[in-house]
Amino acid sequence: MLKVSIVIPVYNAGEHLDRCAASLTGQSLGSDAYEILYVNDGSTDDSAERLRRLAARHPHVRVHHQENSGWPGKPRNVGVRLARGKYVQFVDQDDELAPESLERLVRLGERNDSDIVLGKMYGTMTGPSNVFKRTVERCTVKDAPLIESLTPHKMFRRSFLLDHGITFPEGRVRLEDQLFMARAYTRARTVSILGDYPTYRWVRRADGGNNSSGVTTADTYYRHLRHVVEAVKEGTEPGELRDRLLRRSYRVELLRPVTEPRVLQRTGAQLRTYFDVVRKMALECFPPGVREGMPAVGRLRATLLEEGRLESLVELARRTGGIRPRLDMEKPFWRQDKLVVRTTVRHVRPNGEPLVLVEREGKFFLDPELLAGIEGAENVEVTDPFSYATGELLVQNTSDGHWWYPDSELTPELRPLGAGRHEVVITGETLLDPDTLAGGNPLASGRHHVWLNYQVLGLGRRARVASEDRPYLGVRRIGGRILVPNWFGPHSQLQLTAGQPGRQLWLRHFVASAATRPGIRRLVRTALRKLPAGLRGRVRSAAQEASRWGRGEHSR
Repeated sequence: MLKVSIVIPVYNAGEHLDRCAASLTGQSLGSDAYEILYVNDGSTDDSAERLRRLAARHPHVRVHHQENSGWPGKPRNVGVRLARGKYVQFVDQDDELAPESLERLVRLGERNDSDIVLGKMYGTMTGPSNVFKRTVERCTVKDAPLIESLTPHKMFRRSFLLDHGITFPEGRVRLEDQLFMARAYTRARTVSILGDYPTYRWVRRADGGNNSSGVTTADTYYRHLRHVVEAVKEGTEPGELRDRLLRRSYRVELLRPVTEPRVLQRTGAQLRTYFDVVRKMALECFPPGVREGMPAVGRLRATLLEEGRLESLVELARRTGGIRPRLDMEKPFWRQDKLVVRTTVRHVRPNGEPLVLVEREGKFFLDPELLAGIEGAENVEVTDPFSYATGELLVQNTSDGHWWYPDSELTPELRPLGAGRHEVVITGETLLDPDTLAGGNPLASGRHHVWLNYQVLGLGRRARVASEDRPYLGVRRIGGRILVPNWFGPHSQLQLTAGQPGRQLWLRHFVASAATRPGIRRLVRTALRKLPAGLRGRVRSAAQEASRWGRGEHSR
């Protein structure tokens, strides 16, 4: 038996088919251990001919042609039935697999006898997800945040799908991926997560051709969401687990039309229609534990929704939309070739004042100044200030879009401000180890931005790790490579640049760093005027290139 079958639904893929195929045909697993199964869903362009040429060149490529079904569900189901591999990996026609993806996913799956193996995703269609923060050998939906990753671009044991009758809905069905994953997660005995190697590149096409197209009414969209909710209920017993899984649909899909920015973009009858549809679903489909388990602002939105207070939701969105992060950072320093970054981040309102909790008779209440005059939002008690309060530093490779999670100990704290007022902050220390930061491997050559993701009281934000003072952080030679932490751009964001030692790296960093300091710029201009004309032009060109490089306008 083959180890894995890649199943790709195809419809009018055109030239995107060739780019995708190039990433599939040369997988390190070896062509005798896997197959590539294309299911052509009645394409009307030259996709059939492209597939014929692919199959002629590569013996491990198979092609199945069928009449158009209108959506990826049926071709994926047909692919599972025709597959000859122990595992099935779903790939879309526009996307790519990294070279060692199959080998690493299969190894992890076989080692743990896994039903599902999640590979870390990256690219222009996805942002960072802490589901992939670390590699996890064995978990289930009970003890891992799997429900936050609902795309089907994963590896599944074929017998697991067949034995449980887990299929995609066929035809033009919205949220078909979520329905499939809800059924799979609630039945899987063992799930593994590959977090130390980005496997799946999810690419946004310039023409938008890989986005779901066509106008969908509120009634249609939320009718399909009801099927997802029903699937979660079918696979779980009433209680904390079911509530937690359903909370994702409530928070992301149900509250989205009544949360900024969308509730501020729709007006009149359109806004009222969405409000009526989501309110009806909230009252009919979700037990009270779903709402009650949300952090403060989310629970308030849900309460206003269920009570029918549309105007209050609009006003709340106006006010919470102005809440911003304020990040304080001590000067980073080196500890045994690891850069230590100590940060504290908090929410502030548009006037610069902190978002506070007010303590009365031993209970905490959400900021009364934020909620003043919002009908139904008076005296919102915050039973747990630390509910869903999290924070973590992220390192973003600006060249390939990979996100990495360094070792950090960021925790929520309740800090008194006087007169019974408190604020929740996320604070702690992060170690940036260039030798292990990239999933246990050295940080790749190039530039990397440092960010902080955090959530407090149900409001999530991403903050730049930045310093207006731009202190000099030194340079480290680690394992034959150079790591230069520095400050770039108008926001003075912390960036890490790794590379092989050489004059070009040092020159670029010196010039890019100097370009951010007015005093040094004046000295450089004075020195340039004293150089011969020819040399002055070459130096100026190098400086301009370095400045662009520092601002992120270069390409490797």
